[in-house]
Amino acid sequence: MHLPRFEYIRAKNLADGLALLAEHGADAKVMSGGSDLLINMKFRLDTPKVLISLNGVEELQTISVRADGRLQIGAGCRLTELVANPIISERFPILHDAMFSVGSRHIRNIATLGGNLCLETRCWYTNQSENWRMTREGCFKTDLEACHVIKTANRCHAINSSDTAPALMVLDASVIVARHDGQREVALIDFYHDDGVDHTVIKPDELLTAVLIPGSSRRTIFAKLAQRVGLDFAVGTFAASVSGSNDAPDSVCLVLNSVSAAPKVLAESEKILTESGLSDEAIEAAAIAARKALGEVTNLFTPSGFKRRLVKTLIRDALHELREQAS
Repeated sequence: MHLPRFEYIRAKNLADGLALLAEHGADAKVMSGGSDLLINMKFRLDTPKVLISLNGVEELQTISVRADGRLQIGAGCRLTELVANPIISERFPILHDAMFSVGSRHIRNIATLGGNLCLETRCWYTNQSENWRMTREGCFKTDLEACHVIKTANRCHAINSSDTAPALMVLDASVIVARHDGQREVALIDFYHDDGVDHTVIKPDELLTAVLIPGSSRRTIFAKLAQRVGLDFAVGTFAASVSGSNDAPDSVCLVLNSVSAAPKVLAESEKILTESGLSDEAIEAAAIAARKALGEVTNLFTPSGFKRRLVKTLIRDALHELREQAS
């Protein structure tokens, strides 16, 4: 499969890239690593008239500690470099584990943190070749208002497959979203929409430029299941953080991903663990509550019944492992 025709512009710096985005808007796509974008372009799921390259833009490839103590990571930093960074490994091992789980070493060599956070949602129905799709009816992601996964749906149910998103959400991370005339900070927990088409708060003339992570003494865990490690997107990911003792936690944050169009915060499960601690009974109750919180399982890439069982087991095992960290 070959790429569609497009105009390629290499930004000189961040300001130049943002100016180009303002000029071309929805006609443009930004490329840094391109590990996901170029495949979608070959499938004709993305057909931008202009491709703006941010490769080599130094402002997007720096790591620093801000005056308020938060670690700032440029959105253009390669995952391989971040995995090897001792600051991240020591201060935020959950982020290290999440980034290390992304694809293979070859993918991590080109993939960026910002790209993984903004990863396009995926669906077995649309993530196919153009020739395959042309023999079938369209959907929300193509040219019709229909969902072939959940027939009665009034929105797209394509899945968010970002591995780093749940890990950063339980760390209370934020992102900087910039445009040519300013920038804003958005808590990552508010960054995603539960819609497979309009799945982030980023507008066509905006760019995610950095991730901000506050210092934390929380115990954390990241778990992922994929059919083939290093080759496939996850069929389920789970991230958790706990502060305080196992018997009486001060705070609990649980986030599930690769099961819906946006990372899912498990509020009921968090409440159970906060009130009852990380006992065997409470962990089991939290895992069951998470299974119930799935709602309409999107049945993408795996049977829906399997995904419900997977969620319960994934969460139960991860929480038991998290509990053991205290000792």
